Amino acid sequence: MSTQDSINYNRIAAAIDFIQQHFKEQPSLERIAEQVHLSPMHFQRLFTDWAGTSPKKFLQYISVEHAKRLLSEQQATLFDAAYETGLSGTGRLHDLFVSIEGMTPAEYKHAGKSLTIHYHFADSLFGSLLVANTSKGICYLAFYEDKDYALTQLKAKFPNAIFDEKEESMQQDALAIFQQDGKPLPELKLHLKGTDFQLKVWESLLKIPTGKLSTYGTLAAQIGHPEASRAVGTAIGSNPVAFLIPCHRVIQNSGLLGGYRWGTTRKTAIIGWENAQANAQDGII
Repeated sequence: MSTQDSINYNRIAAAIDFIQQHFKEQPSLERIAEQVHLSPMHFQRLFTDWAGTSPKKFLQYISVEHAKRLLSEQQATLFDAAYETGLSGTGRLHDLFVSIEGMTPAEYKHAGKSLTIHYHFADSLFGSLLVANTSKGICYLAFYEDKDYALTQLKAKFPNAIFDEKEESMQQDALAIFQQDGKPLPELKLHLKGTDFQLKVWESLLKIPTGKLSTYGTLAAQIGHPEASRAVGTAIGSNPVAFLIPCHRVIQNSGLLGGYRWGTTRKTAIIGWENAQANAQDGII
């Protein structure tokens, strides 16, 4: 990502944060543009280029009322959306191109001993990323603000592994999810360290299509533990692979967006961007 792209992302993130805080007031284009020190015309063009839709439409996508409407429309069958195909292009349905391979009991027990992990710092539409992989698949992907802290967090997950800063094709395949060129996404394998329960929750997240939302309660019921909403929330919060496992698509039963490990503003931006992409591919303007 160029310096200008980074500046543009920060401007859009600031605008989204402002919209989120003031959505009940339905702020005008002029008012939002003023918050990021741009002219309305320039802001409109920049926002549309970045999100694929107008600021007005984007406001509708990310508002709490939109989330509530999604829930009320789907009602008890919300999670059934996971089995829709072609909703926003089959190449963008996570469950069609991502699969999870859990680490062996020995790998899990010994915190990555005998594993070599390659890592790479990259940029995306939603900020800086640290992506890492073993020989079997992507094992870590996280947004970060501080590079040193991000690397420390990665090493803490695999204290006995060997680390090598090296860019690999597997990492680039993972980062392709942020592309907006409409090309089919490559098949991708995740190599994750987690309990059986966590892996089951993460696999269920992969079945939520782009442009759809689910709830903690719905996911708990889907995996056969309807009383385990809190445990499901904990497993979601420990997701080691940002965006690829779409934990940002889970909201509270009330319809509120809820928290996000990598920041609520980023979660709001991702949800809005995915809605814009899904609607654009479905021919909805």
